[in-house]
Amino acid sequence: MSLLSVRNMKTDIGQYAVLHDVSFEVPEGGVFVLLGRNGAGKTTTLRSIIGLWKPSPGSVTFRGEDITALHTADIARKGIAYVPENMGIFGTLTVDENLILATRNGRFDAARLARIHDLFPALAQFRDKQAWSLSGGQKQMLSIARAMIEPRELILIDEPTKGLAPSIVDAMADAFREIAQTTTILLVEQNFAFARALGRDMAVIDDGRVAHAGSMDDFAADTALQDRLLSLSV
Repeated sequence: MSLLSVRNMKTDIGQYAVLHDVSFEVPEGGVFVLLGRNGAGKTTTLRSIIGLWKPSPGSVTFRGEDITALHTADIARKGIAYVPENMGIFGTLTVDENLILATRNGRFDAARLARIHDLFPALAQFRDKQAWSLSGGQKQMLSIARAMIEPRELILIDEPTKGLAPSIVDAMADAFREIAQTTTILLVEQNFAFARALGRDMAVIDDGRVAHAGSMDDFAADTALQDRLLSLSV
């Protein structure tokens, strides 16, 4: 059974039909990547899964349970976290305060916090600094750490490498590999090299529909398909 199943999802935003018929399966474990051009519907797909926008018709199933009609908070309690493209951190709060705010009871689990500090040492170094003072890469690390501070089975991450320096992107890839050993990641990403290095399975969304789905290895080997769907030469 797939960890997450998206079936025939159609999402309208106001008068605009953004997703027309999106279906894909996310297996448990590793990194599943959603690719696509700007404006193809990738972010809308993530926001529809987490319940910020409601698909109609269509369904989202998590571990065999239909979660389509649930509120976002209830979906999160099922073990799903969302890291938005804008990071969703609080600039005037410290690193530790941002993490505490993401816990259920206002207290750190020492083991989970230690793991986060192992993955992102800068967050340990700057625990008492306000989040606005962090670099772009450190802010992205904090946003991912907020999603990990409680046990999660699935993390939805939207464009984590956007605007980051190559050295930070490499460090982020190492962290994602470590995270994916215990938590499934559904990743939206424009950086194909980053996506290719991490992804096991993938789907391409084009004009609000899934234009291709399969293994990342097969897609990476087919340059003609890449050019057709992503306008890339890899």
